[in-house]
Amino acid sequence: MNKLKLHVVFNLILAATLLSCTKMNDCCLISARLVIENSLSSPLAIPMVMNATNASFAAKSNIVTIGGNKLKTLSYGSGEILGPTLTINQGEELNIAFENQLTEATNIHWHGLEVPAAQDGYPTDLIQAGNSFSYNFRITNRPGTYWYHPHPEMATASQAYQGLAGFFIVTSPEERALNLPGGIYDVPLVIQDKRLAEGLNYNPISDDRSIGFFGESILVNGTPNPMMEVETQTYRLRLLNGSNARIYNFTLSNGMKFKLIGSDGGLLDAPEEVSNILLSPGERAEVLIGFGNLPIDSEIFLESATFAGSVSQGSQSFKIMKFKITKVVDDNFIVKPSLMQIQKISESLSVASRKFNIGHMMAHGNHGGVNHPIDGKTFNPGRRDEVVKSGSVEVWEFDNTTGTEVHPMHLHGLQFQVLKRTGGRGQIQPWEKGWKDTVLAFPGEKVSIIIRFPQNKGKFVFHCHNLEHSDAGMMLNFEIQ
Repeated sequence: MNKLKLHVVFNLILAATLLSCTKMNDCCLISARLVIENSLSSPLAIPMVMNATNASFAAKSNIVTIGGNKLKTLSYGSGEILGPTLTINQGEELNIAFENQLTEATNIHWHGLEVPAAQDGYPTDLIQAGNSFSYNFRITNRPGTYWYHPHPEMATASQAYQGLAGFFIVTSPEERALNLPGGIYDVPLVIQDKRLAEGLNYNPISDDRSIGFFGESILVNGTPNPMMEVETQTYRLRLLNGSNARIYNFTLSNGMKFKLIGSDGGLLDAPEEVSNILLSPGERAEVLIGFGNLPIDSEIFLESATFAGSVSQGSQSFKIMKFKITKVVDDNFIVKPSLMQIQKISESLSVASRKFNIGHMMAHGNHGGVNHPIDGKTFNPGRRDEVVKSGSVEVWEFDNTTGTEVHPMHLHGLQFQVLKRTGGRGQIQPWEKGWKDTVLAFPGEKVSIIIRFPQNKGKFVFHCHNLEHSDAGMMLNFEIQ
């Protein structure tokens, strides 16, 4: 079946779904847009690498051809979409000269990093079109895979969707001593879904704002239909869910298990063998995949498997990218039994507990016709919703027991640990055992996290990282004093 016929079939399925949907809270809840699979044959793009201790780049717009479609994209730096991978050593000072060459205001949020409030990309701390800003702060985070993207109020979803995002990788001598795969064997992969046939235009209707803006085409590092040639070696893959709303249940097509070695906030205590990793928007995971036992010219696919627990997602499995074995080499890599120690925060140190209702409470409002509140409140930059003390420890609970939608909850400017999950899946997942900045709550679930607030004083936000939900008000403030 050719590409045109596939799109016709897809549109017929979508139309039938729309006609059969039922009303709930005055919003029509439909399943996420189906992914269309094509031949995976386009060489995977690898973002250029830039040292973050002394760098400069601009946010700009481009007209490019992607997947046979002429598109208007946004990017950081010289690329056509996305941005460079910024690298830095733990303890070094970041110095980025940033210029806004867009026709609208923007900023940069350093997702997962502990940064001063004025550098975090607060939704109203904007760099106007044609203006510049210098980002300068010391990197205190553990070695790991972080990322950066815009965060302007009510425009985060559109700017990120059109291409503004990039990896931010922190390293250290301790990490390098582990001799994990490096160079061409250390590969960052940002997975995103786009509506290529619609020109990459961001034009959400009410249903998109209800469940999220989903695309039918999967891009990896900005490459549609991606394929990567690999050797019979062990590779370190840094997985980032950079989609606006879609969840991926990463697995391999041949059922092969792989080693999970890192989460949002860096390496785990020890590697853990898994057969799947479920990541919501904003979450990351680092894995080791050994291709050593596969014959030359064989192919294996990174896929998203079906999963339960979501009304709008998880019913479809699809291929994300292809690995093709093109060279036989000796693979002598052996992962060490311990990686980097994680000091657990004792719950006995908590001085306060806060509970937040993130259940499905949509109402018509000022954000494109849909509001997504937390505790009945939507974002107001002039309000202090929560006040916490620097250095203190607190337990926060996100309650989605009455909800009908998934909510990946993200806190700015810090890392936390997941304490427990009740209802739904009922347990902490392997990729939630390390440091985290984003945690997923399915409908019917309560998730508790424990936080030690950093010394960076000022106002930050926490929000749902379904970017349509966030732009529709599902975001509150917390101030560190």
